[in-house]
Amino acid sequence: MVDLLIPGPEGKIEAKYSHNKRDDSPIVILLHPDPSKGGTMHTKIVFKLYKLFIKAGFSTIRFNFRGVGKSEGVFDDGEGELSDAACVLDWLQQYNTNSKICWVAGFSFGAWIAMQLLMRRPEINGFVSISPPANLRDFSFLAPCPSSGLIVHGDKDNIASFDSTKILVEKLQQQKKVEIKFKPIKGADHFYESYSNEFEDSINEYISQTIETKISNETKI
Repeated sequence: MVDLLIPGPEGKIEAKYSHNKRDDSPIVILLHPDPSKGGTMHTKIVFKLYKLFIKAGFSTIRFNFRGVGKSEGVFDDGEGELSDAACVLDWLQQYNTNSKICWVAGFSFGAWIAMQLLMRRPEINGFVSISPPANLRDFSFLAPCPSSGLIVHGDKDNIASFDSTKILVEKLQQQKKVEIKFKPIKGADHFYESYSNEFEDSINEYISQTIETKISNETKI
């Protein structure tokens, strides 16, 4: 793991990066929850995702949005954080030019920013969205959603509404050419306390199935 300070639109962006030695390893950028509610790249769920993706063979980066930790600037409630994410993705791609798999993953507020980044960057061909706050933020921009991905949500979440996410998922699943997998975790709250194993299993299963299918299809071509 390497500690980084990446040049961003409002100054330096603090990040932690783990590079996979394979020249064509998949890449993923991880986005943390709402900074105004205490979210950072060290939030447990984000750190867990970081470890899971590294173990799965991804070159993986997590970072602090502007105004968090050593990242310069001030919280911008969305637009600025999207610019931060775009800069970090630029950096990640610069050091992984042979990667054919580019994913974005986010938790809560980070899931909302991640899906906006997905809309703006056609090279992103997969996503993992954890507890997207569909009751608090507008996700109507996903029309259509440009990539297949996984959405995970605890059905006892009292911050990001499970029912709102279920409605969002049902809309996305009606779209053609993408496959949106939905993994409800029964009994889990927003932070998946006491449901760590179920959370990890759902992510690992999706990563392994998706990557294996993609490699298999490329082999056939």
